[in-house]
Amino acid sequence: MTAVQYELFNMTKRFGDMTALDRVSISIAPGTVHALLGENGAGKSTLVKCLVGFYQPDEGEIHVEGKHCPIGSPKDADALGIGMVYQHFTLVPSMTIAENLVVSAAKLPALINWKRELQRLSTITEGLPFAIDLNVRVSQLSAGEKQKAELIKQLYLGRRLLILDEPTSVLTPAEADQVLGYVQQLTRHKQLSAILITHKFDEVRRFADDVTILRKGMCIATGAVANLTNEQMAEAMIGAPCTRAIVERDSRVPSVGTPLLSIHNLTVKGDVGLNVVSGLNLDVLAGEIVGVAGVSGNGQTEMVEALMGQRDKTGTVKIAGNDFKGTRHEITHLGVYGLPQEPLKNACVPRMSLAENLALRNYDRPPIRRGILLDRKALTEQAASLVKDFKVKAGGLGVRMSTLSGGNVQRAVLARELTQKVNVLIASNPTFGLDFLACEETHRRILEARNAGAAVLLVSEDLDELLGLVDRVVVMSAGRIVYEVAAEQAMKQVVGEYMAGKVVN
Repeated sequence: MTAVQYELFNMTKRFGDMTALDRVSISIAPGTVHALLGENGAGKSTLVKCLVGFYQPDEGEIHVEGKHCPIGSPKDADALGIGMVYQHFTLVPSMTIAENLVVSAAKLPALINWKRELQRLSTITEGLPFAIDLNVRVSQLSAGEKQKAELIKQLYLGRRLLILDEPTSVLTPAEADQVLGYVQQLTRHKQLSAILITHKFDEVRRFADDVTILRKGMCIATGAVANLTNEQMAEAMIGAPCTRAIVERDSRVPSVGTPLLSIHNLTVKGDVGLNVVSGLNLDVLAGEIVGVAGVSGNGQTEMVEALMGQRDKTGTVKIAGNDFKGTRHEITHLGVYGLPQEPLKNACVPRMSLAENLALRNYDRPPIRRGILLDRKALTEQAASLVKDFKVKAGGLGVRMSTLSGGNVQRAVLARELTQKVNVLIASNPTFGLDFLACEETHRRILEARNAGAAVLLVSEDLDELLGLVDRVVVMSAGRIVYEVAAEQAMKQVVGEYMAGKVVN
């Protein structure tokens, strides 16, 4: 297979009265990596779903090598050599990698020649910059290994246009360089072309040749990456000059007395009854952000759920010397609040209104509660104030929480959690899936809590995010803390190697 040119002309897609794509035109040159940028809701997902056949555009055409090629289904996309590595894995856990790859073909013979297929797979894997055992069941793989297997599957299927949707979100820095570097190498040798969907300007700058920026369904800018600065790309994404409300880090040394958050010998079982966190010990001081780095699946999620009282545990958790089990009374009395990953699922009631969700922390206290009655006027006034202060965009205070965009759900949760008296803040991948502006706002609010004296535990799979915010980094691997370093002394490569489970001398 050799790379060919793919062109989209005036692509328009409507959902009822909403125009998700508005006459978007893009040309992906043969043998290039083309980055696709835009805030949440800009139209990126709609565009690539039209390319892979999940959506059919209302207007516009797709051309391959100058020929009009309608894509009415994923089978049509497959026939044109178009494939996608999704954020969410599509592999069957009970099957081996090899079995997953072979059965992924659009057409299968009645009898599979496994010897021939395994030889073909070996030819593909021999050129990879990373090792992977094709005979291992997918259920035994780490998140990073699953991502690599998804890439191998697309190569096995002979793609000529490979779409990568946030491919490095579950990879260590070294793995990210391996995967994107290999895709870039394939494009340099004219074996395929690629579309890279990412929110990281560093990845665009290092691995992409061209970039297209969408905003509100329209193509705002397109051209060579070398001709655009990061500031220009950010401005095109948000539609205004990129002015950041910078919060200066309070340089005072955190207190050295009793930690605000103290975790001792924490052990937590996973969903299948096995220990996923084992004997974990960690202290977080007042005015300190401790970042927990690690590849997905190493016990971070279960640790956070246990700390917030959502999962059984053994060991002790203390807040300012007081035992903490995560009850509602303790959360209020001791000032422990959280910013979870997927806040609509884990921190909200989707069918309740925005105003009601904003009152979930204090609906049983004055001024919202008066005697046995709920004061709707006070509830509405509180919601209006929070929406204004945190710039939550919604169709009114009475709209269902489920109707808000991801970024605005996060802003609402930030408003609810951070306007209380916060002593301890536990944040788990708080910017996952958020757009540029929502990430900036979340980071700013976390730093403000830290500067006000809160102890912050920040769990993130984004090492760049951690190193830019925290005072101290710990690495979690196989349910244990295996490395600790002050942020100013942290070396990204070393932290990444511990994340990958390697022993660094």
